[in-house]
Amino acid sequence: MNSVENARVFIGLGSNLEAPRQQLTRAIEQLAELAESGHLKVSSFYRSRPLGPQNQPDYINAVAGLTTQLSPEILLDRLQAIEQAHGRRRDGPRWGARTLDLDLLLYADRIICSERLTVPHPGLPERAFVLIPLADIAEADLMIPGIGTLQQLLSAVDGDDLERLDE
Repeated sequence: MNSVENARVFIGLGSNLEAPRQQLTRAIEQLAELAESGHLKVSSFYRSRPLGPQNQPDYINAVAGLTTQLSPEILLDRLQAIEQAHGRRRDGPRWGARTLDLDLLLYADRIICSERLTVPHPGLPERAFVLIPLADIAEADLMIPGIGTLQQLLSAVDGDDLERLDE
């Protein structure tokens, strides 16, 4: 099955190479053009320190929410195609520098565990650079399947290192 009926999804965006703000802006434009998708909503941009090796530039992060009729796997394919169009390479160190990272954070109320895809995204519960932008565009009572509400997760993370950037 390649399509579903208007699933609400959230996608994490991150970049720390080659003009990160422009990378995110272009990626958001490409998300808006996805076939079978609509109602795009985007958080503010945030600067965060790298999760992995510290000898790399800070990241610019955001979260986009949209509705889609694409299946999770087809949506993942489209996200990876956008990453590739931005020069994303997957041969470096884990959590290393990258031109663009698009993570499927949530897909409706589904829990997905396959070789290619885990939803909710496994890092979501402890990452302020995902949760705080998500809170910009989602309700505090948004249920993270199998985990809890967005508000519960927000209360457990420290966002002091996160810097909201001017629009």
